[in-house]
Amino acid sequence: MADILNIAAQKRDGAGKGNARALRGEGRVPAVIYGEKKDPESISLAINDITKLYNTGRILSTLLDVDIDGKKHRVIARDIQLHPVRDTILHADFLRLGKGAKIAVEVRVNFLNEETCPGLKSGGVLNVVRYTVELNCPADNIPEAIELDLGEATMGDSLHISEVKLPDGCEPVISDRDFTIATIAAPAAVRSDAAEDGEEAEDAEGEEGQEAEEGGEE
Repeated sequence: MADILNIAAQKRDGAGKGNARALRGEGRVPAVIYGEKKDPESISLAINDITKLYNTGRILSTLLDVDIDGKKHRVIARDIQLHPVRDTILHADFLRLGKGAKIAVEVRVNFLNEETCPGLKSGGVLNVVRYTVELNCPADNIPEAIELDLGEATMGDSLHISEVKLPDGCEPVISDRDFTIATIAAPAAVRSDAAEDGEEAEDAEGEEGQEAEEGGEE
């Protein structure tokens, strides 16, 4: 299960652009906590704290305990707004997570046994269709990653979500098809050689046909 991180916050009484600008001038980021059929709660976070979390690349799939005046709120980030030029964080939205909550998150795919994969050892190329998969997960059981084993994959194989053992309670958001995560494709040189062989075969067949026609005319 993914780690639960702690982050400190302060209540934010004011609202509007002026209040937000003032907070940013103090080195803080305005944010809001919503959901679980409760009133939204306006807060602010230290810019360094939320930037450090954002830079992990996992802020939208990491559980957080937001500490507001000693009271912790279990949340997950749902939206991070960035400055269009400087890429600094302007605002953050957090979703409250009650007991038994289930949420959709993007989970990284790790590929196992690339070094022993028959298809790769014979010259194939790993063509990754999805580096992440969106899963519906219990809020208390969000995996950091899921694993796809390449140990028996051969040239031309397609590897699907059904071949991944998902954690208990987790299921793909896309449920109407067994979608592809990766394929073991022939390298461009192999495909090019095969195409040239095919063209040579067609040329040979054409020459044979022409010779047969000429022989028939005699």
